[in-house]
Amino acid sequence: MSGLVVEHLTKSFDGQVVLDDINLRVEPGGLLVVLGPSGCGKSTLLRLIAGLETPDRGHVILDGRDITTLEPQARKTAMVFQNYALYPHMTVFDNMAFPLKVIRTPKNDLVKIVGETARLLELDALLDRRPAQLSGGQRQRVALGRGLVRQPSIFLLDEPLSNLDAALRLKMRQEIVALQKRLAITMIYVTHDQTEALTMADHMVVLKDGRIRQTGTPSEIYDDPDDQFVASFIGTPPINLIDETISNGRGITLPISYGSDTPNGTYVVGIRPEHLSLDDRGRLRGTILSVEYVGSTSHVKIQLENAVVTMTVGNAAGLYRNGQSVTLAVDSERIFFFDLQTGRRI
Repeated sequence: MSGLVVEHLTKSFDGQVVLDDINLRVEPGGLLVVLGPSGCGKSTLLRLIAGLETPDRGHVILDGRDITTLEPQARKTAMVFQNYALYPHMTVFDNMAFPLKVIRTPKNDLVKIVGETARLLELDALLDRRPAQLSGGQRQRVALGRGLVRQPSIFLLDEPLSNLDAALRLKMRQEIVALQKRLAITMIYVTHDQTEALTMADHMVVLKDGRIRQTGTPSEIYDDPDDQFVASFIGTPPINLIDETISNGRGITLPISYGSDTPNGTYVVGIRPEHLSLDDRGRLRGTILSVEYVGSTSHVKIQLENAVVTMTVGNAAGLYRNGQSVTLAVDSERIFFFDLQTGRRI
């Protein structure tokens, strides 16, 4: 088993390039999350792998077999859409059985496969119900089950949780990861939600404007971003990005030492909020503009002399107030430098 390989995949619509020379690999049993803003080409990538669109150039290779030109039903792929795409007039059983009926699976085998899949997803008591009688999470599991009955080589999920409330999204992403690990299913999961990406992925791909900006594990992408876009797209609250001129190792905007070996020049400096701290010995002095309490942590916005930064602190209810003067220190080992023109990490 060789998993999925995508080679030089390119797709345009009406002369507009939507995907540009995409190369990626998903190991057998791996969970790859494709993360990016709306319109970056995430869904088009899944549709090309599923055979719902035809690439202008490139190849899709699944388990060592080139499936680029095969019809969707001839590929061992299963796709779950954002809106679930369940048939409202059919029962749960019939919705799950539909792909098997299309390929004329013998009835005894069909009943057995649907029954086993329903038990796996805890849907066996709901087989006679219709989608309107189900909760959002139950409908999501029916959509998953309809894919599973085909015993696919790869599962493709296109923002499947975006229609659910926050608590149900948390529960469902845990269920999907647990199911994926238990069955060792190869999976590609598309989302614009960085929390989903960071908590679910074995590996991630960050996509923007149809191009891959970075691949890696969640921790690699968060701790070692390749460019300014990746650094700013991942992280809550967002990374502090400051135009900084450095002369003889010291900053003009932020009056701190960047080290004597830092070349003179103007850069975009990136500092994550958790890498700022209150410290009476620090070199940054400012005034608190706002405190956003979010439970276990608070996000404190601070006006410095020449910049505004956000700092993350532990539970700070009542400890800080607007207008309070503070002194900050920066973890100098965790400062990112980006090229002012290209945004690439230096």
